[in-house]
Amino acid sequence: MKRRKQEKSLVAAVCYFGLYLLITISLLVRQPFGSPPDENNRYLIPAYIAEHGTLPNGYDPEIRIDSYGFSYAFQPILPYIIQGYAMRLAGIFTDSQDVMLYTARSVNLLFGLVMAVFVMLLGQKWFSDRRLAWLFSFLVTFLPQAIFMHTYVNTDSCCLLSIAIILYALTCGLREGFRLSSSLLLAAGIILCALSYYNAYGYILSSILLFVAFYMRREKGKASFDGRSFLKWGSLIAAVVLVGIGWWFIRSAVLYDGDFLGLKAREDCAALYAVPGWSPETRVTWQNRGYSVWEMLRETTFLELSRMSFIGIFGAMSIPLSPWIYRFYRALFFGGVLLCVLIPRRKCGKLTGLLPGRKGLEVFFHANLIFCMWMPLFLSIQYSYTTDYQPQGRYLLPALLPLAYYTVRGMEKGFYNDVWERLSRRFGKDLSLVRNRLLSAVVLCLCLLAAGCILWAVFGSVYPYYAQNPGAL
Repeated sequence: MKRRKQEKSLVAAVCYFGLYLLITISLLVRQPFGSPPDENNRYLIPAYIAEHGTLPNGYDPEIRIDSYGFSYAFQPILPYIIQGYAMRLAGIFTDSQDVMLYTARSVNLLFGLVMAVFVMLLGQKWFSDRRLAWLFSFLVTFLPQAIFMHTYVNTDSCCLLSIAIILYALTCGLREGFRLSSSLLLAAGIILCALSYYNAYGYILSSILLFVAFYMRREKGKASFDGRSFLKWGSLIAAVVLVGIGWWFIRSAVLYDGDFLGLKAREDCAALYAVPGWSPETRVTWQNRGYSVWEMLRETTFLELSRMSFIGIFGAMSIPLSPWIYRFYRALFFGGVLLCVLIPRRKCGKLTGLLPGRKGLEVFFHANLIFCMWMPLFLSIQYSYTTDYQPQGRYLLPALLPLAYYTVRGMEKGFYNDVWERLSRRFGKDLSLVRNRLLSAVVLCLCLLAAGCILWAVFGSVYPYYAQNPGAL
């Protein structure tokens, strides 16, 4: 029996990683340069690093975006740094521009591959039933928009990897106590997050809060705090993180007159060099036209476009997918989360929570997950309202892992609640075997549907579009 389970797990792993590599490599080489959102402007930074061997100043005209007047170098650029030096290494052997582009994109492909590993490990930590763990992995890894992020030059790919690492390290630390491995892993996740994408900084805040909460206990009506362990592992994590990210923020503070985040400097650069109508002072936004946030949401396609592009819109927001793909994911996410909310855990027999034995800490953990789900949406609304950025699903992707967790958790509750026991008593038969086979069938179908969705998205939508529009931007 054990050998049979191992064989099934091996088959699932081969399908999982094989499908990931098939899709990402196909998209990596097929997408024209600049077709993915703003890739041509993002690519300026790794190309600069590859040519000069140094990091650019955000004001450097070589990397500035002509219309907006600023560059992406004001924000953390760790993924671009890795891509730039990988391109510089590749340049020793060839000067082909195609090879340079594929090299830069391949860094994100590797980020996605490592993320797929951590998502698989996280699923095994979060779900005792391996079938549900695999379903969680397939939902996260093969969501069309998520896999799209790993196929072109951006910082979102590294951001998604950092979230998977942070959640895995937190889960290990909160369950088993923080040790050297979980502490270093958490520090690595925080570094990758801090140096990739501001949208996901909620996970850094949540990591700090949960780490502190872990060492707080209440026993026999008295509160206690394990200060010794807190300082031991907290100091290690803080030291590694400061070494890993301090250099960037110190550099920014030196270059931009104390603006260590680079946000004000970017606005100043845009004010100096943007074309008329695109500078911060003259750009027309919902805010400076006097509209409210509610009016923006009501009178535009913000919510619809955000929902669709969270599931998947390829190209420069120009290649929508089959309506059935949107319906499938919408029904799956909505149905799973609804079951998770409506079915109390007390009705689910021996089904354990994320952190057995620490009910208060588990409630706080879920509060932080929910915060990390909603924060990207609030930031996306702010971007569209104050800066008139187009709503894009990639802004919301930091919410993907918690959303997938609650979706699969809802299904788990549906199959492991006491309804099955009541039905067994009523019919005088043990229905556990029926439930077990039904769960296997449902999970297999959903995994196949998720795989089918991404295959159809790529070969049924993206490829035909580029065949009809060669060189499309």
